[in-house]
Amino acid sequence: MPRAVLWDLDGTLVDSREQHWIAWRETMAADGVTITEEQFLATFGQRNDAILEAWLGPRATPDYVDRIGDAKERRFRELVVRDGTMLLPGAAHWVRRLGTEAWAQAIASSAPRLNVEVTHRAMELDGFQALVSADDVRAGKPDPEVFLVAARRLHVPPERCVVVEDAVAGIEAARRAGMRSIGVGDGAGRAADVTVASLADLPEDAFDALVRE
Repeated sequence: MPRAVLWDLDGTLVDSREQHWIAWRETMAADGVTITEEQFLATFGQRNDAILEAWLGPRATPDYVDRIGDAKERRFRELVVRDGTMLLPGAAHWVRRLGTEAWAQAIASSAPRLNVEVTHRAMELDGFQALVSADDVRAGKPDPEVFLVAARRLHVPPERCVVVEDAVAGIEAARRAGMRSIGVGDGAGRAADVTVASLADLPEDAFDALVRE
């Protein structure tokens, strides 16, 4: 039977935190708003509308979210194109290995499609049969839609999918989708079926064991 791994992108496969922080800080400062790194970290991985609402409350009108969000994402992509992106430990090993073992793979991210495409190119890592972004869904994580869309595009039933995530919202989205999950890093919490500090720490049978169960 088919089986699939659905990868979150930022913080799971690549270390893009600094580029996102710079892009948010510069964009907000240009609009006269100062944000702290603590504010940024508390919302990292969420959609722009949720981030700006958390920072600004009622001031985050739809027009404001679109204008500031678009400016921030343009700046983020400029930084990725200029500086490249850094794969996190274990990411390349697992994507390549799973590809040789006939696992279907998709990136399922809350980021805008252009960000996903630019980062995917910068990764220089093949093996993904689908890219699913915020532009492909109506609701962000912890809603399960992004993972369900990815599973459909891979033609793999949810119970045969393993989600890899670095955030609590992503782990909850996997649970709601009826999928097993691997949580990477401190931000993923302890709700995942398997939790590790790094992808490099995963047991050799981690993915096989989750699907067998």
